Amino acid sequence: MIPFSVLDLSPINQGSDAAQAFRNSLDLAQHAERWNYKRFWLAEHHNMPGIASAATAVVIGYIAGGTRTIRVGSGGVMLPNHAPLVIAEQFGTLESLYRGRIDLGLGRAPGTDQRTARALRRDLATTAENFPHDVIELQALLGPLQPDQMVRAVPGAGLRVPIWLLGSSTFSAQLAAMLGLPFAFASHFAPSELMRALDVYRARFQPSEQLSEPYAMVGVNVFAADTDAEARRLVTSLQQQFVSLRRGTPGPLPPPLDNMDEHWSPPERIGVEEALAYSVVGAPDAVESGLEAFIAETGANELMLTAQIYDHTARLRSFEIAAEIRRHIDARQPTSLLRSDASIA
Repeated sequence: MIPFSVLDLSPINQGSDAAQAFRNSLDLAQHAERWNYKRFWLAEHHNMPGIASAATAVVIGYIAGGTRTIRVGSGGVMLPNHAPLVIAEQFGTLESLYRGRIDLGLGRAPGTDQRTARALRRDLATTAENFPHDVIELQALLGPLQPDQMVRAVPGAGLRVPIWLLGSSTFSAQLAAMLGLPFAFASHFAPSELMRALDVYRARFQPSEQLSEPYAMVGVNVFAADTDAEARRLVTSLQQQFVSLRRGTPGPLPPPLDNMDEHWSPPERIGVEEALAYSVVGAPDAVESGLEAFIAETGANELMLTAQIYDHTARLRSFEIAAEIRRHIDARQPTSLLRSDASIA
């Protein structure tokens, strides 16, 4: 059965703060666990007033400590911002505390603007270029100790935390295929190269100790509500956030609007709608049809659902509806067509 998972940015709402954002994230994770979502991932962003998950490993520990069975991980850690040894130690610590429940998704982008990236990295050129080497170094640090190995992650060595590569282009798709790693595509905000990246990943995949065959997870925005009108209203918070980001004025997640046309210009509308092309918005029947079409189009092994919804109760309801839809989809699939996730944690 195709798993559904959650990508959370710990959104900071207008009029609220990071502390409440973290409480909301934990509450969502606890509900997602009860609704049989497979993973709960958090994303690294910096200098973003509407996103609280900058210290991603710390928030993962908070979420994992408040749940029991759901896998918790990064979607992702932006590896060029960090030394591989630091990430190996952080995720080795998490895996030691929450054995068998931690995922390490890695991205190549800075997760911020260039000025902030320089404050994080100091050297923008070499860190981005070193991404493939850093991934291999991180794999080694989390793998078994080698004879005469002088630098080790303590904890971390030998724990084999599952590594994923994340991307919005074919670069990480090629690298994931070469290294035999699972691949997650950020189609929820960068849809244009999704199908090409999936084709590259599947065609070039080489089996590894971690993974015997390609495993692709794709991102999709899901705004589900009891009526189409309410769902369309909920999505306006995300649309406003994208407009603000493109205007160079990022801020907290705003409350929904009744009429977006009073807020954005026609070119802004086109740009935002292109970026959010893989969004499923509506009442349960419409969302079910949309998700089924998306699964058929992509052949995904797993869906990563995300929803920047201002009202926490409405956000919970959206993920609850999606969980109900997953059960409907699975019940209708012939046994021979159900995708197995037995080869991946």
